[in-house]
Amino acid sequence: MMKPRRAGASRGYEEMDGSNVPGYGTGVTRNGATGASSIGSTGSSTDATSPINGNGGAPPEFELASVSVVPDDTFTVTQAVNALGFGWFQVKLSLCVGLCWMADSMEMTILSVLGPALHCDWGITRYQQALVTTVVFLGMMLSSTFWGHLSDRYGRKPALTLCGVLLILYGLLSSVAPSFGWLLLLRGLVGFAIGCVPQSVTLYAEFLPTKQRAKCVVLLDCFWALGACFEVALALAVGPNLGWRWLLGLSAAPLFAFAVITPWLPESARYHVASGQSDKALTTLEQIAKDNKRPMLLGRLVVEGPSGSRGSVKALLGSSLRRTTLLLWFIWMSCAFCYYGLVLMSTELFGGKNKTVLPETENDCHPLATTDYMDLLWTTLAEFPGIFATIYVIERFGRKKTMALQFLFYAGCVLMITVTDVRVFLTIILFMARGVIAGLFQAAYVYTPEVYPTALRSVGVGGCSALARLGAMATPYVAQVLFQSSIWSAVSVYGFFAVCASVACMLLPYETRGTDMGQ
Repeated sequence: MMKPRRAGASRGYEEMDGSNVPGYGTGVTRNGATGASSIGSTGSSTDATSPINGNGGAPPEFELASVSVVPDDTFTVTQAVNALGFGWFQVKLSLCVGLCWMADSMEMTILSVLGPALHCDWGITRYQQALVTTVVFLGMMLSSTFWGHLSDRYGRKPALTLCGVLLILYGLLSSVAPSFGWLLLLRGLVGFAIGCVPQSVTLYAEFLPTKQRAKCVVLLDCFWALGACFEVALALAVGPNLGWRWLLGLSAAPLFAFAVITPWLPESARYHVASGQSDKALTTLEQIAKDNKRPMLLGRLVVEGPSGSRGSVKALLGSSLRRTTLLLWFIWMSCAFCYYGLVLMSTELFGGKNKTVLPETENDCHPLATTDYMDLLWTTLAEFPGIFATIYVIERFGRKKTMALQFLFYAGCVLMITVTDVRVFLTIILFMARGVIAGLFQAAYVYTPEVYPTALRSVGVGGCSALARLGAMATPYVAQVLFQSSIWSAVSVYGFFAVCASVACMLLPYETRGTDMGQ
Protein backbone atom coordinates (compact mmCIF):
# COMPACT_ATOMS: atom_id res chain seq x y z
CA MET A 1 0.00 0.00 0.00
CA MET A 2 1.43 3.36 -1.00
CA LYS A 3 2.37 5.71 1.80
CA PRO A 4 2.80 9.50 1.75
CA ARG A 5 6.35 10.53 1.05
CA ARG A 6 8.61 11.13 4.00
CA ALA A 7 9.77 14.65 4.78
CA GLY A 8 12.86 15.52 2.76
CA ALA A 9 12.19 13.00 -0.03
CA SER A 10 12.00 14.30 -3.56
CA ARG A 11 8.68 14.29 -5.37
CA GLY A 12 8.35 11.34 -7.63
CA TYR A 13 9.18 8.83 -4.92
CA GLU A 14 6.63 7.13 -2.69
CA GLU A 15 7.40 4.77 0.17
CA MET A 16 6.24 1.22 -0.43
CA ASP A 17 5.83 -1.46 2.22
CA GLY A 18 8.54 -4.06 1.82
CA SER A 19 9.96 -2.56 -1.37
CA ASN A 20 13.67 -2.85 -2.01
CA VAL A 21 15.92 -1.45 -4.73
CA PRO A 22 19.34 -3.09 -4.32
CA GLY A 23 22.53 -1.88 -5.90
CA TYR A 24 21.63 1.76 -6.46
CA GLY A 25 22.69 3.33 -3.18
CA THR A 26 21.31 6.84 -2.91
CA GLY A 27 22.31 8.04 -6.35
CA VAL A 28 18.85 9.34 -7.22
CA THR A 29 18.27 12.49 -9.22
CA ARG A 30 15.14 14.25 -10.38
CA ASN A 31 14.86 16.27 -13.57
CA GLY A 32 12.42 18.86 -12.38
CA ALA A 33 11.77 20.32 -15.81
CA THR A 34 10.38 17.17 -17.33
CA GLY A 35 9.13 15.31 -14.30
CA ALA A 36 11.25 12.27 -15.29
CA SER A 37 13.25 10.38 -12.72
CA SER A 38 16.63 8.73 -13.16
CA ILE A 39 18.74 6.51 -10.94
CA GLY A 40 22.42 7.32 -10.81
CA SER A 41 24.05 8.63 -13.94
CA THR A 42 25.23 5.55 -15.74
CA GLY A 43 23.06 2.82 -14.22
CA SER A 44 25.95 1.54 -12.07
CA SER A 45 25.70 1.39 -8.33
CA THR A 46 27.15 4.24 -6.31
CA ASP A 47 28.47 4.48 -2.83
CA ALA A 48 25.88 4.73 -0.10
CA THR A 49 27.38 8.03 1.05
CA SER A 50 27.31 9.68 -2.37
CA PRO A 51 25.58 13.07 -2.33
CA ILE A 52 22.22 13.61 -3.91
CA ASN A 53 22.24 16.02 -6.83
CA GLY A 54 21.22 19.48 -5.73
CA ASN A 55 21.53 18.68 -2.06
CA GLY A 56 24.96 20.24 -1.61
CA GLY A 57 26.57 17.06 -0.36
CA ALA A 58 24.19 16.79 2.58
CA PRO A 59 23.68 13.30 3.97
CA PRO A 60 20.57 11.47 2.68
CA GLU A 61 17.34 12.06 4.59
CA PHE A 62 15.74 8.72 3.81
CA GLU A 63 16.65 5.08 3.38
CA LEU A 64 16.59 3.92 -0.24
CA ALA A 65 15.64 0.42 0.84
CA SER A 66 12.18 1.75 1.73
CA VAL A 67 11.39 3.69 -1.43
CA SER A 68 10.36 2.87 -4.95
CA VAL A 69 10.11 5.00 -8.05
CA VAL A 70 6.60 5.91 -9.17
CA PRO A 71 6.61 6.66 -12.93
CA ASP A 72 5.52 10.18 -13.81
CA ASP A 73 4.67 10.92 -10.21
CA THR A 74 1.21 9.36 -10.57
CA PHE A 75 -1.22 7.56 -8.28
CA THR A 76 -4.72 6.12 -8.63
CA VAL A 77 -7.83 6.44 -6.49
CA THR A 78 -7.31 2.89 -5.22
CA GLN A 79 -3.77 3.71 -4.08
CA ALA A 80 -4.93 6.93 -2.45
CA VAL A 81 -7.86 5.31 -0.61
CA ASN A 82 -5.60 2.50 0.62
CA ALA A 83 -2.87 4.94 1.72
CA LEU A 84 -5.30 7.26 3.53
CA GLY A 85 -6.79 4.31 5.37
CA PHE A 86 -9.99 3.97 7.39
CA GLY A 87 -10.79 6.92 9.63
CA TRP A 88 -13.28 9.60 10.56
CA PHE A 89 -14.28 10.17 6.92
CA GLN A 90 -15.44 6.56 6.53
CA VAL A 91 -17.16 6.65 9.93
CA LYS A 92 -19.28 9.64 8.87
CA LEU A 93 -20.05 8.01 5.54
CA SER A 94 -21.03 4.78 7.32
CA LEU A 95 -23.62 6.66 9.38
CA CYS A 96 -25.08 8.45 6.33
CA VAL A 97 -25.28 5.37 4.14
CA GLY A 98 -26.43 3.28 7.09
CA LEU A 99 -29.40 5.59 7.62
CA CYS A 100 -30.40 5.08 3.99
CA TRP A 101 -30.08 1.33 4.44
CA MET A 102 -32.14 1.48 7.64
CA ALA A 103 -34.96 3.33 5.86
CA ASP A 104 -34.96 0.73 3.08
CA SER A 105 -35.17 -2.07 5.63
CA MET A 106 -38.13 -0.45 7.36
CA GLU A 107 -40.03 -0.10 4.09
CA MET A 108 -39.41 -3.80 3.37
CA THR A 109 -40.24 -5.05 6.86
CA ILE A 110 -43.52 -3.14 6.95
CA LEU A 111 -44.76 -5.33 4.09
CA SER A 112 -44.98 -8.34 6.41
CA VAL A 113 -47.23 -6.33 8.75
CA LEU A 114 -49.18 -4.26 6.21
CA GLY A 115 -50.63 -7.24 4.32
CA PRO A 116 -52.34 -8.87 7.33
CA ALA A 117 -53.52 -5.45 8.59
CA LEU A 118 -55.20 -4.65 5.24
CA HIS A 119 -56.59 -8.18 5.15
CA CYS A 120 -58.46 -7.47 8.39
CA ASP A 121 -59.20 -3.75 7.85
CA TRP A 122 -60.33 -3.74 4.22
CA GLY A 123 -61.11 -7.44 3.80
CA ILE A 124 -58.76 -7.87 0.84
CA THR A 125 -58.20 -11.37 -0.53
CA ARG A 126 -55.01 -13.44 -0.23
CA TYR A 127 -54.01 -12.58 -3.81
CA GLN A 128 -54.58 -8.86 -3.16
CA GLN A 129 -52.49 -9.16 -0.01
CA ALA A 130 -49.67 -10.70 -2.04
CA LEU A 131 -50.12 -7.96 -4.67
CA VAL A 132 -49.35 -5.26 -2.05
CA THR A 133 -45.90 -6.81 -1.67
CA THR A 134 -45.42 -7.58 -5.36
CA VAL A 135 -46.14 -4.04 -6.55
CA VAL A 136 -43.38 -2.62 -4.35
CA PHE A 137 -40.81 -4.99 -5.80
CA LEU A 138 -42.15 -4.35 -9.29
CA GLY A 139 -41.37 -0.67 -8.86
CA MET A 140 -37.91 -1.56 -7.56
CA MET A 141 -37.21 -3.87 -10.48
CA LEU A 142 -38.33 -1.35 -13.10
CA SER A 143 -36.24 1.41 -11.56
CA SER A 144 -32.98 -0.38 -10.65
CA THR A 145 -31.39 -0.07 -14.08
CA PHE A 146 -32.70 3.50 -14.37
CA TRP A 147 -30.97 4.47 -11.12
CA GLY A 148 -27.82 2.67 -12.24
CA HIS A 149 -27.70 4.70 -15.47
CA LEU A 150 -28.43 7.90 -13.56
CA SER A 151 -25.64 7.21 -11.08
CA ASP A 152 -23.09 6.41 -13.77
CA ARG A 153 -23.96 9.48 -15.85
CA TYR A 154 -24.58 12.15 -13.19
CA GLY A 155 -23.00 10.69 -10.06
CA ARG A 156 -24.05 8.69 -7.01
CA LYS A 157 -24.87 11.72 -4.87
CA PRO A 158 -27.56 13.35 -7.09
CA ALA A 159 -29.28 9.99 -7.52
CA LEU A 160 -29.38 9.33 -3.77
CA THR A 161 -30.64 12.86 -3.07
CA LEU A 162 -33.55 12.43 -5.47
CA CYS A 163 -34.21 8.98 -4.00
CA GLY A 164 -34.55 10.39 -0.46
CA VAL A 165 -37.00 13.12 -1.50
CA LEU A 166 -39.22 10.72 -3.48
CA LEU A 167 -39.29 8.17 -0.67
CA ILE A 168 -40.56 10.74 1.83
CA LEU A 169 -43.23 12.01 -0.56
CA TYR A 170 -44.64 8.63 -1.56
CA GLY A 171 -44.28 7.14 1.92
CA LEU A 172 -46.40 9.88 3.49
CA LEU A 173 -48.97 9.79 0.69
CA SER A 174 -49.32 6.02 1.18
CA SER A 175 -50.46 6.62 4.75
CA VAL A 176 -53.48 8.62 3.55
CA ALA A 177 -54.41 6.45 0.55
CA PRO A 178 -58.24 6.50 0.22
CA SER A 179 -58.62 3.13 -1.51
CA PHE A 180 -56.81 -0.10 -2.29
CA GLY A 181 -56.06 1.03 -5.84
CA TRP A 182 -54.43 4.25 -4.68
CA LEU A 183 -52.44 2.35 -2.09
CA LEU A 184 -51.11 -0.01 -4.76
CA LEU A 185 -50.06 2.91 -6.97
CA LEU A 186 -48.30 4.78 -4.16
CA ARG A 187 -46.56 1.67 -2.83
CA GLY A 188 -45.37 0.98 -6.36
CA LEU A 189 -43.86 4.48 -6.49
CA VAL A 190 -42.20 3.84 -3.12
CA GLY A 191 -40.65 0.76 -4.68
CA PHE A 192 -39.49 2.83 -7.65
CA ALA A 193 -37.60 5.18 -5.32
CA ILE A 194 -36.15 2.35 -3.22
CA GLY A 195 -34.53 0.97 -6.37
CA CYS A 196 -31.79 3.58 -5.90
CA VAL A 197 -30.74 2.42 -2.43
CA PRO A 198 -28.18 -0.17 -3.69
CA GLN A 199 -26.24 2.75 -5.19
CA SER A 200 -25.47 3.85 -1.64
CA VAL A 201 -23.51 0.62 -1.19
CA THR A 202 -21.62 1.35 -4.40
CA LEU A 203 -20.72 4.83 -3.12
CA TYR A 204 -19.71 3.42 0.26
CA ALA A 205 -17.55 0.61 -1.14
CA GLU A 206 -15.63 3.01 -3.39
CA PHE A 207 -14.32 4.90 -0.34
CA LEU A 208 -13.17 1.83 1.58
CA PRO A 209 -9.56 0.57 1.73
CA THR A 210 -9.11 -2.91 0.26
CA LYS A 211 -8.37 -4.60 3.60
CA GLN A 212 -11.44 -3.17 5.36
CA ARG A 213 -13.89 -3.21 2.46
CA ALA A 214 -15.57 -6.58 3.01
CA LYS A 215 -15.91 -6.12 6.78
CA CYS A 216 -17.33 -2.61 6.45
CA VAL A 217 -19.86 -3.49 3.74
CA VAL A 218 -21.05 -6.46 5.79
CA LEU A 219 -21.22 -4.29 8.92
CA LEU A 220 -23.46 -1.95 6.92
CA ASP A 221 -26.04 -4.70 7.17
CA CYS A 222 -26.22 -3.89 10.89
CA PHE A 223 -28.22 -0.81 9.89
CA TRP A 224 -30.56 -3.03 7.86
CA ALA A 225 -31.08 -5.29 10.87
CA LEU A 226 -31.53 -2.25 13.10
CA GLY A 227 -34.16 -0.86 10.74
CA ALA A 228 -36.02 -4.17 10.65
CA CYS A 229 -36.02 -4.43 14.45
CA PHE A 230 -37.10 -0.80 14.80
CA GLU A 231 -39.99 -1.34 12.37
CA VAL A 232 -41.24 -4.39 14.28
CA ALA A 233 -40.99 -2.47 17.57
CA LEU A 234 -42.80 0.49 16.00
CA ALA A 235 -45.52 -1.84 14.71
CA LEU A 236 -45.88 -3.28 18.21
CA ALA A 237 -46.30 0.20 19.69
CA VAL A 238 -48.43 1.79 16.97
CA GLY A 239 -50.23 -0.94 15.05
CA PRO A 240 -52.69 -2.31 17.65
CA ASN A 241 -53.79 1.16 18.82
CA LEU A 242 -53.39 3.62 15.91
CA GLY A 243 -53.52 1.32 12.90
CA TRP A 244 -51.46 0.84 9.74
CA ARG A 245 -51.85 4.43 8.49
CA TRP A 246 -49.93 5.86 11.42
CA LEU A 247 -47.39 3.08 11.04
CA LEU A 248 -46.74 4.05 7.41
CA GLY A 249 -46.43 7.72 8.29
CA LEU A 250 -44.06 7.27 11.23
CA SER A 251 -41.93 4.84 9.23
CA ALA A 252 -40.92 7.75 7.00
CA ALA A 253 -38.91 9.41 9.81
CA PRO A 254 -35.52 7.87 8.85
CA LEU A 255 -36.21 8.83 5.24
CA PHE A 256 -36.61 12.45 6.28
CA ALA A 257 -33.34 12.34 8.22
CA PHE A 258 -31.52 10.84 5.22
CA ALA A 259 -32.94 13.46 2.84
CA VAL A 260 -31.70 16.21 5.16
CA ILE A 261 -28.11 14.93 5.24
CA THR A 262 -27.73 14.06 1.52
CA PRO A 263 -26.26 17.52 0.65
CA TRP A 264 -23.27 16.56 2.83
CA LEU A 265 -22.71 13.21 1.11
CA PRO A 266 -19.40 13.09 -0.81
CA GLU A 267 -19.41 12.22 -4.49
CA SER A 268 -17.43 9.15 -5.52
CA ALA A 269 -13.80 10.01 -6.39
CA ARG A 270 -13.76 7.01 -8.73
CA TYR A 271 -16.77 8.41 -10.57
CA HIS A 272 -15.10 11.82 -10.92
CA VAL A 273 -11.90 10.30 -12.32
CA ALA A 274 -13.77 8.00 -14.70
CA SER A 275 -15.82 10.98 -15.96
CA GLY A 276 -12.76 13.21 -16.51
CA GLN A 277 -13.20 15.41 -13.39
CA SER A 278 -9.85 14.75 -11.73
CA ASP A 279 -9.83 18.11 -9.93
CA LYS A 280 -13.03 17.23 -8.05
CA ALA A 281 -11.67 13.79 -7.26
CA LEU A 282 -8.53 15.36 -5.79
CA THR A 283 -10.67 17.67 -3.64
CA THR A 284 -12.52 14.66 -2.25
CA LEU A 285 -9.29 12.78 -1.57
CA GLU A 286 -7.87 15.82 0.20
CA GLN A 287 -10.97 15.87 2.40
CA ILE A 288 -10.38 12.21 3.26
CA ALA A 289 -6.77 13.02 4.18
CA LYS A 290 -7.91 15.89 6.37
CA ASP A 291 -10.62 13.92 8.17
CA ASN A 292 -8.38 10.87 8.65
CA LYS A 293 -5.43 13.06 9.72
CA ARG A 294 -3.16 11.58 7.05
CA PRO A 295 -0.81 13.46 4.69
CA MET A 296 -2.10 13.67 1.13
CA LEU A 297 -0.23 11.79 -1.60
CA LEU A 298 1.79 13.96 -3.97
CA GLY A 299 1.71 13.55 -7.71
CA ARG A 300 -0.81 13.35 -10.52
CA LEU A 301 -4.09 11.44 -10.18
CA VAL A 302 -4.67 9.07 -13.10
CA VAL A 303 -7.41 6.71 -14.25
CA GLU A 304 -6.78 3.10 -13.25
CA GLY A 305 -7.25 0.74 -16.17
CA PRO A 306 -9.34 1.23 -19.32
CA SER A 307 -12.53 3.21 -18.92
CA GLY A 308 -14.65 0.86 -20.99
CA SER A 309 -18.31 1.47 -21.80
CA ARG A 310 -19.81 3.53 -19.03
CA GLY A 311 -23.33 2.67 -18.00
CA SER A 312 -23.81 0.00 -20.68
CA VAL A 313 -26.00 -3.01 -19.91
CA LYS A 314 -24.69 -4.59 -23.12
CA ALA A 315 -21.16 -4.47 -21.70
CA LEU A 316 -22.31 -6.59 -18.74
CA LEU A 317 -23.05 -9.40 -21.20
CA GLY A 318 -19.78 -9.08 -23.10
CA SER A 319 -17.53 -12.12 -23.49
CA SER A 320 -15.46 -11.33 -20.38
CA LEU A 321 -18.40 -10.71 -18.02
CA ARG A 322 -21.28 -12.75 -19.47
CA ARG A 323 -20.88 -15.81 -17.25
CA THR A 324 -20.35 -13.72 -14.11
CA THR A 325 -23.37 -11.51 -14.85
CA LEU A 326 -25.80 -14.36 -15.58
CA LEU A 327 -24.76 -16.30 -12.48
CA LEU A 328 -24.99 -13.19 -10.29
CA TRP A 329 -28.46 -12.43 -11.65
CA PHE A 330 -29.66 -15.89 -10.61
CA ILE A 331 -27.90 -15.68 -7.22
CA TRP A 332 -29.44 -12.29 -6.42
CA MET A 333 -32.87 -13.42 -7.58
CA SER A 334 -32.69 -16.53 -5.39
CA CYS A 335 -31.35 -14.55 -2.44
CA ALA A 336 -34.23 -12.05 -2.49
CA PHE A 337 -36.75 -14.84 -3.16
CA CYS A 338 -35.53 -16.74 -0.09
CA TYR A 339 -35.03 -13.74 2.22
CA TYR A 340 -38.39 -12.05 1.73
CA GLY A 341 -40.10 -15.42 1.57
CA LEU A 342 -38.82 -16.19 5.06
CA VAL A 343 -39.95 -12.78 6.34
CA LEU A 344 -43.47 -13.30 4.99
CA MET A 345 -43.66 -16.93 6.13
CA SER A 346 -42.72 -15.86 9.66
CA THR A 347 -45.77 -13.58 9.82
CA GLU A 348 -48.00 -16.33 8.43
CA LEU A 349 -46.70 -18.88 10.93
CA PHE A 350 -47.13 -16.63 13.96
CA GLY A 351 -50.30 -14.81 12.88
CA GLY A 352 -52.04 -18.03 11.92
CA LYS A 353 -52.46 -18.88 15.58
CA ASN A 354 -55.00 -16.03 16.00
CA LYS A 355 -57.47 -16.69 13.19
CA THR A 356 -60.90 -15.12 13.21
CA VAL A 357 -63.48 -14.82 10.43
CA LEU A 358 -64.89 -11.58 9.08
CA PRO A 359 -68.63 -12.23 8.65
CA GLU A 360 -69.06 -9.78 5.78
CA THR A 361 -66.24 -11.24 3.70
CA GLU A 362 -65.83 -14.73 5.19
CA ASN A 363 -62.05 -14.21 4.89
CA ASP A 364 -59.67 -15.51 7.49
CA CYS A 365 -58.40 -12.62 9.56
CA HIS A 366 -55.45 -13.15 11.86
CA PRO A 367 -54.23 -9.88 13.37
CA LEU A 368 -50.84 -10.06 15.01
CA ALA A 369 -50.90 -10.23 18.79
CA THR A 370 -48.21 -8.95 21.17
CA THR A 371 -46.63 -12.41 21.39
CA ASP A 372 -46.49 -12.55 17.59
CA TYR A 373 -44.69 -9.22 17.39
CA MET A 374 -42.24 -10.36 20.07
CA ASP A 375 -41.46 -13.57 18.18
CA LEU A 376 -41.01 -11.55 15.00
CA LEU A 377 -38.64 -9.29 16.88
CA TRP A 378 -36.60 -12.26 18.10
CA THR A 379 -36.26 -13.71 14.61
CA THR A 380 -35.33 -10.29 13.23
CA LEU A 381 -32.58 -9.92 15.84
CA ALA A 382 -30.99 -13.01 14.29
CA GLU A 383 -29.63 -10.79 11.54
CA PHE A 384 -26.98 -9.39 13.91
CA PRO A 385 -25.18 -12.70 14.65
CA GLY A 386 -25.64 -13.61 11.00
CA ILE A 387 -23.80 -10.46 9.99
CA PHE A 388 -20.88 -10.98 12.36
CA ALA A 389 -20.52 -14.63 11.39
CA THR A 390 -20.39 -13.58 7.75
CA ILE A 391 -17.62 -11.07 8.51
CA TYR A 392 -15.45 -13.88 9.86
CA VAL A 393 -16.26 -16.51 7.25
CA ILE A 394 -16.11 -14.27 4.19
CA GLU A 395 -12.48 -13.30 4.84
CA ARG A 396 -11.39 -16.78 5.86
CA PHE A 397 -12.99 -18.82 3.08
CA GLY A 398 -13.67 -16.23 0.39
CA ARG A 399 -16.84 -14.80 -1.12
CA LYS A 400 -17.89 -17.73 -3.32
CA LYS A 401 -17.60 -20.50 -0.72
CA THR A 402 -19.27 -18.35 1.93
CA MET A 403 -22.36 -17.70 -0.22
CA ALA A 404 -22.55 -21.35 -1.31
CA LEU A 405 -22.44 -22.67 2.27
CA GLN A 406 -25.00 -20.14 3.45
CA PHE A 407 -27.48 -21.14 0.74
CA LEU A 408 -27.14 -24.81 1.76
CA PHE A 409 -27.61 -23.99 5.46
CA TYR A 410 -30.71 -21.93 4.64
CA ALA A 411 -32.18 -24.83 2.63
CA GLY A 412 -31.76 -27.13 5.62
CA CYS A 413 -33.40 -24.67 7.99
CA VAL A 414 -36.52 -24.01 5.93
CA LEU A 415 -37.11 -27.71 5.39
CA MET A 416 -37.06 -28.18 9.18
CA ILE A 417 -40.13 -25.91 9.46
CA THR A 418 -42.31 -28.85 8.43
CA VAL A 419 -41.12 -31.19 11.21
CA THR A 420 -42.46 -29.22 14.19
CA ASP A 421 -45.32 -26.92 15.19
CA VAL A 422 -43.97 -26.20 18.67
CA ARG A 423 -43.66 -22.41 18.84
CA VAL A 424 -40.31 -22.37 20.67
CA PHE A 425 -38.62 -24.72 18.21
CA LEU A 426 -40.22 -22.89 15.30
CA THR A 427 -38.82 -19.59 16.56
CA ILE A 428 -35.33 -21.11 16.87
CA ILE A 429 -35.46 -22.49 13.33
CA LEU A 430 -36.62 -19.16 11.93
CA PHE A 431 -33.92 -17.42 13.99
CA MET A 432 -31.16 -19.51 12.38
CA ALA A 433 -32.60 -19.21 8.87
CA ARG A 434 -33.05 -15.43 9.18
CA GLY A 435 -29.48 -14.98 10.39
CA VAL A 436 -27.87 -16.96 7.60
CA ILE A 437 -29.95 -15.46 4.77
CA ALA A 438 -29.31 -11.92 6.06
CA GLY A 439 -25.56 -12.55 6.05
CA LEU A 440 -25.81 -14.11 2.60
CA PHE A 441 -27.57 -11.09 1.15
CA GLN A 442 -24.81 -8.82 2.41
CA ALA A 443 -22.10 -11.17 1.14
CA ALA A 444 -23.62 -10.71 -2.31
CA TYR A 445 -23.41 -6.95 -1.82
CA VAL A 446 -19.70 -7.36 -1.00
CA TYR A 447 -18.89 -9.52 -4.01
CA THR A 448 -20.82 -7.71 -6.74
CA PRO A 449 -19.18 -4.24 -6.59
CA GLU A 450 -15.79 -5.96 -6.36
CA VAL A 451 -16.20 -8.07 -9.48
CA TYR A 452 -17.27 -5.23 -11.82
CA PRO A 453 -14.93 -2.47 -13.07
CA THR A 454 -15.58 1.13 -12.02
CA ALA A 455 -17.19 2.12 -15.32
CA LEU A 456 -19.78 -0.66 -15.00
CA ARG A 457 -20.08 -0.92 -11.24
CA SER A 458 -23.29 1.03 -10.72
CA VAL A 459 -25.14 -0.50 -13.66
CA GLY A 460 -23.83 -3.93 -12.62
CA VAL A 461 -25.18 -3.59 -9.08
CA GLY A 462 -28.37 -2.06 -10.47
CA GLY A 463 -28.90 -4.98 -12.84
CA CYS A 464 -28.42 -7.51 -10.04
CA SER A 465 -30.82 -5.54 -7.87
CA ALA A 466 -33.41 -5.61 -10.66
CA LEU A 467 -33.24 -9.40 -10.88
CA ALA A 468 -33.43 -9.62 -7.09
CA ARG A 469 -36.71 -7.73 -7.22
CA LEU A 470 -38.03 -10.26 -9.73
CA GLY A 471 -37.49 -12.98 -7.12
CA ALA A 472 -39.06 -10.81 -4.44
CA MET A 473 -42.10 -10.18 -6.67
CA ALA A 474 -42.75 -13.91 -6.96
CA THR A 475 -42.18 -14.84 -3.33
CA PRO A 476 -45.53 -13.56 -1.88
CA TYR A 477 -47.44 -16.09 -4.00
CA VAL A 478 -45.38 -18.87 -2.41
CA ALA A 479 -45.09 -17.53 1.14
CA GLN A 480 -48.65 -16.17 1.45
CA VAL A 481 -50.78 -18.07 -1.07
CA LEU A 482 -49.19 -21.51 -1.61
CA PHE A 483 -48.17 -21.64 2.05
CA GLN A 484 -51.84 -21.55 3.11
CA SER A 485 -52.66 -24.67 1.11
CA SER A 486 -49.45 -26.67 1.61
CA ILE A 487 -46.58 -25.76 3.92
CA TRP A 488 -44.47 -28.60 2.55
CA SER A 489 -44.85 -27.41 -1.05
CA ALA A 490 -43.89 -23.85 -0.12
CA VAL A 491 -40.74 -24.71 1.83
CA SER A 492 -39.70 -27.21 -0.85
CA VAL A 493 -39.70 -24.42 -3.42
CA TYR A 494 -37.42 -22.32 -1.23
CA GLY A 495 -35.11 -25.27 -0.55
CA PHE A 496 -34.82 -26.06 -4.26
CA PHE A 497 -33.89 -22.49 -5.22
CA ALA A 498 -31.37 -22.28 -2.37
CA VAL A 499 -29.56 -25.45 -3.50
CA CYS A 500 -29.46 -24.28 -7.13
CA ALA A 501 -28.10 -20.90 -6.06
CA SER A 502 -25.40 -22.64 -3.99
CA VAL A 503 -24.18 -24.41 -7.13
CA ALA A 504 -24.26 -21.10 -9.04
CA CYS A 505 -22.00 -19.52 -6.39
CA MET A 506 -19.34 -22.17 -6.90
CA LEU A 507 -19.53 -21.69 -10.69
CA LEU A 508 -18.62 -17.99 -10.45
CA PRO A 509 -15.34 -17.54 -12.37
CA TYR A 510 -13.70 -15.01 -10.04
CA GLU A 511 -12.88 -14.89 -6.34
CA THR A 512 -12.47 -11.24 -5.30
CA ARG A 513 -11.08 -11.63 -1.79
CA GLY A 514 -8.09 -9.31 -1.36
CA THR A 515 -8.35 -7.68 -4.80
CA ASP A 516 -8.51 -3.95 -5.54
CA MET A 517 -11.80 -2.56 -6.85
CA GLY A 518 -10.00 -0.86 -9.70
CA GLN A 519 -8.88 -4.18 -11.18
